Amino acid sequence: MNATEATTTYFLRAARLLDLDQRTERQLLTPFREIKVECTMTRDDGTLATFVGYRVQHDNARGPMKGGIRYHPQVDPDEVSALAALMTWKTAIADLPYGGAKGGINCTPKQLSERELQRLTRVFTQKIHDLIGPHMDIPAPDMGTNAQTMAWIADEYGKFHGHSPAVVTGKPVELGGSLGREAATGRGLLYATECLFEDEGKSVAGQTYAIQGFGNVGSWAARLFHQAGGRVVAASDASGAVRNRDGLDVDALATHTARTGGVTGFSGGEAFPADQLLYEECDALIPAALGGVLTKDTAPNVRARYVLEGANHPSDPEADEIFARNGVVVLPDVYANAGGVTVSYLEWVQNIQQFRWDEERVNTELRRSMRAAYTSLAATRTAYKCDLRTAAFALAVARVAAATRLRGSD
Repeated sequence: MNATEATTTYFLRAARLLDLDQRTERQLLTPFREIKVECTMTRDDGTLATFVGYRVQHDNARGPMKGGIRYHPQVDPDEVSALAALMTWKTAIADLPYGGAKGGINCTPKQLSERELQRLTRVFTQKIHDLIGPHMDIPAPDMGTNAQTMAWIADEYGKFHGHSPAVVTGKPVELGGSLGREAATGRGLLYATECLFEDEGKSVAGQTYAIQGFGNVGSWAARLFHQAGGRVVAASDASGAVRNRDGLDVDALATHTARTGGVTGFSGGEAFPADQLLYEECDALIPAALGGVLTKDTAPNVRARYVLEGANHPSDPEADEIFARNGVVVLPDVYANAGGVTVSYLEWVQNIQQFRWDEERVNTELRRSMRAAYTSLAATRTAYKCDLRTAAFALAVARVAAATRLRGSD
């Protein structure tokens, strides 16, 4: 099942619970705007190369649209559209004054030099600059992009519209970025897990964790869960996987990956095939890499009691059904990884105010937001007697539908 089909399945399930009328259902399913642009730039060797860029703006009923920009060879209209819709629901669950958007360029970043990436980013920005803005659509980093990418976008956008740091979030701190943004998604996942485990009479401390993907989200989650007393027993990335039943030295692993580019070769654990990480024996599995990894084929072999979704769309609906039968509790991505967009919102607020907060305030606000969202999520689950993902979508769809109705129409 592709990303759009899965997202639509979750939406329709929530719409039925809410008894949503057909007109509102159609409004909320249909993207506000879909953008596809040709990005031609000069390679370092003087040849011309053309890439296709996308930006899907899904909904703006609750405020400016918000969502990342990813550089990856799998970027296509289906993926971008599905992730844009997920951002609408994610911002609504977190109760942020945003709608959803997503963008990307179909490319392989590792095959481009830094100069080429900068040229590509600036060309993409030139093509979409009149359709983004601090009060219209605010991009952020995603897979294959980072703070430097956002700096290039902000600079190029400023050539057309003047100094506008709030046009993107996830920027370098020196250019208006927020303290705490780099760790935000992993930290938000920790706060979300604390809420879930409190409900279950458990604690983050003392549990074992296997983390698929040791990039920004996975590595920060590993460090933060370890600091909270958890034991990270396995981790993987594109290079391979490593495990240690007594617990990995997470700080040493992070240092190793920063030096070598991957977890392979880490001396503090046993190497094993990366595709087996999902089946590692642990209390909680954290998928924090690509989407679509938990399917009807892989879900039956998951041995974890909890799945904490750090990645976007790691599980499809068929996997959810299997998890429900097997007693596996899923903390859904639209809530679990909302720490990133929450601190992006806090960065945007700081830019609008032209006032910087210290990191303690940012983390305090993030924790407050994640706990408030869980309270609403748990109440919705109780009201509808459903799983957490269905409750998350019901909560989000109800909020966006209410905003849509209140805005009125001709």
